[in-house]
Amino acid sequence: MKLNRRGLLIVLSGPSGVGKGTVRKTLFEMPGHNLTYSVSMTTRKPRAGEEDGTDYYFVTKEEFERQIKEGNLLEYATFVGNYYGTPKDKVEEQLKSGKEVFLEIDVNGAMQVRKQMPDAVFIFLVPPSKKALYDRLIDRGTETQYEVNSRINKANREFKLAKEYDYIVVNDEVHNAADKILAIIRSEHTRTERILDAYLKLIGEDETWEE
Repeated sequence: MKLNRRGLLIVLSGPSGVGKGTVRKTLFEMPGHNLTYSVSMTTRKPRAGEEDGTDYYFVTKEEFERQIKEGNLLEYATFVGNYYGTPKDKVEEQLKSGKEVFLEIDVNGAMQVRKQMPDAVFIFLVPPSKKALYDRLIDRGTETQYEVNSRINKANREFKLAKEYDYIVVNDEVHNAADKILAIIRSEHTRTERILDAYLKLIGEDETWEE
């Protein structure tokens, strides 16, 4: 019997270049979970092949700013002149249906979500060493040295925020990291504060136990 019928919000975050996307993809390919990826909202135009509601929720700038004013964004940011964010109502809808809603966002976004959804599960993905992260950023060869240095400086600031997360997972090997995250999700379903009320009802106790 499942005591907690509400789904979990899982937030995976970490320094740029740590491999969040790769770990998330591997995790979703594993059996034994009910994960669904949270679709972000953006004001940028759809690219060829992208579908509204699948890749992003594509909206106008005016609509996005209305969502901000109404408090319907768990987190948001601007990038290259466009807004990107996570719509709160869509996440809540999925949680109520029992889904495990998965957010893969940067550290700043995770801290925004923490303020609104403190009962979410926050996982900080880290490299096996700083050098491993630096090497990965350099070896990608997709950015200028200035951009790489900027990402390294940003990562150094983000490393210090690990204490704000519930779990720290080392991405030493992709499948190992994904397996640890799946174990975390499973264990969170048995956390006492999540299921105590349902358990007391199950055994016919409406009051909290007293010693």
